[in-house]
Amino acid sequence: MSAEQVIALVSALTLAILTPGPAIIATVQTAFLHGRARALPYALGLATGASLWCLFALAGLAVLFRLHPALFVALKVFGGFYLLWFAWTLWRASTLPLPPAAGGASKGFWGGIALNLSNPKPALFYAALILSVFPEPMGIARQALIYGICLGTELFWYALVAVLMSTALMRARYFAAKFWIDRAAGIAIALLGLLLIVNH
Repeated sequence: MSAEQVIALVSALTLAILTPGPAIIATVQTAFLHGRARALPYALGLATGASLWCLFALAGLAVLFRLHPALFVALKVFGGFYLLWFAWTLWRASTLPLPPAAGGASKGFWGGIALNLSNPKPALFYAALILSVFPEPMGIARQALIYGICLGTELFWYALVAVLMSTALMRARYFAAKFWIDRAAGIAIALLGLLLIVNH
């Protein structure tokens, strides 16, 4: 695994995590309403739940490609178009107000896992991202390393958001930067999608 691949994986995942969506909004609002003591375990649960989609994507892709190698190209093209669609939704959302937080009353560790597992979109995102960054077939050791990198990235950012958003100053800055966060993430993810389609 090259350094460029690791950087691309972590960068794209970071943009996806920090783009305002149900999980990150729930983390922010939990930090605002209940403080760090409750927001941090919830954030760790969200990170764990999201990383499970990575694990499912890695396991499913390995079996699928071994049984049907022709589907590898088809899934790459589909993943590219999915990333383009995802980028377009981020671009459009940049001018819209934030939606209400998802989640409900259960905002502990297991509540965080449940929220991210209830949303299948990360599975498609992870599959498309992994295909674009690692187009070659992978063994168990490389898959485990990729999962570890993704889990570490998820844990770092969700925990950092929970800690930082416990302060009023960071809350104001986060909401003020929503437009630029959405636009930057949309451009970066669209480029990944185009590369995936062109290099299929």
